[in-house]
Amino acid sequence: MTLAVRTLSPSDDLHDWLRAVGTGFLRGPDVSPEEVVARRPGIELARTQGAYDGARCVGTFRTMPQRLTVPGGGSVPSCAVTNVTVSATHRRRGLLNRMMTGALDAARERGDALASLIAAEYPIYGRYGFGPAAWSTEYAVEVARTGLDSRYAGPDDGGRVDLLDPADVPPVGREFHERFSALPDRQGVVSRDERWWLLDTGELTYEPPGGHRPFHAVYRDANGTPQGMVSYSCENRWEAKLPENICTVRWLNAATPAAERALWHFVLAMDWIATVRTGLRAPDDVLPLLLPDPRAARIITHADFLWLRPLDVPGMLEARAYPLEAAITLEVADKDGYAAGRFRLAAGPEGAECRPTRESADLSLDVGELAPLYLGDESAVRLLSLGRLAEHRPGAAARADLLFRTSRRPWCPDVF
Repeated sequence: MTLAVRTLSPSDDLHDWLRAVGTGFLRGPDVSPEEVVARRPGIELARTQGAYDGARCVGTFRTMPQRLTVPGGGSVPSCAVTNVTVSATHRRRGLLNRMMTGALDAARERGDALASLIAAEYPIYGRYGFGPAAWSTEYAVEVARTGLDSRYAGPDDGGRVDLLDPADVPPVGREFHERFSALPDRQGVVSRDERWWLLDTGELTYEPPGGHRPFHAVYRDANGTPQGMVSYSCENRWEAKLPENICTVRWLNAATPAAERALWHFVLAMDWIATVRTGLRAPDDVLPLLLPDPRAARIITHADFLWLRPLDVPGMLEARAYPLEAAITLEVADKDGYAAGRFRLAAGPEGAECRPTRESADLSLDVGELAPLYLGDESAVRLLSLGRLAEHRPGAAARADLLFRTSRRPWCPDVF
């Protein structure tokens, strides 16, 4: 039977589509009517594709609008890709190719600067022009070894840490996240819509009733301005009347160094907590160096996280900031044609202009290699040594590093 790929319509069976998502991610095929009702408002049908073998959904693919912060504090519109599955019974039949092509065509037509995703497996998405642009690190911190003062009673800088009720999290969080994502050195942060906050607090859930909502706390500076927030949950474990409890940080974002220090000290000073798992942190996160004994923070995960697929090279390059005056011409190869071309970037602290050009290129690279350069995470000199870009003028790779590299590595705090 012919396999059909199409966007969903209001008359489609969303239950069948969600069952295919659960099957593809090995979570099981059971989908309750309550889950269908809860998920429906968050799924834009015109941006949701299904692959069908007869009446059965055997592949899924969904996108959603997103803003991605770039170096300097600006942002670009991104086509965020999620819920990508192909059932084990229908592998190697071109279904992902068809769904991806449809999504990227639509994103280019909308004017999205790029597409973004979090790759479940490394080898899948390079063939579609994606490249890893931001990595993530998770630590397990042995609290007893940190060397922190066990008599800690709160910040001594005039600020304070307060717990928030779930209803208070979205109004405080929305305003704070806007400021946090606009910081000049926090590239890689993605936007959070109203639904995100409802899911984060547990106000909206797809799980059966009975689970515990997470805790939320805010750090306010001496003027009362929220400068950092943390969300965490705790797992109770007692052995022989001794607490071995685990605190898992779901996210911790701070707009100032004082807020970051205060929130980590708050989490690490809670009674009965033996281990803190930090959740997804930047690959150059300062947490270990906040501890008198940095070895108490053990890396348990370090891997690629956010992948980008350039679609509008001039739009991308003009949106970010650059530390010095320089010009460079890039030739971008893109077998699918979305971002192919030769572009001259003239950039400086006051702004940038990027235009197609016929002048000879300084560097040439595949579209997937532009992704790790764009947010400042990768070195053009290192890519040159790996044979992943070509230098046509001596010193061009070093000049690209001066333009593109950032003082802090990019970081995406959120799964989407």
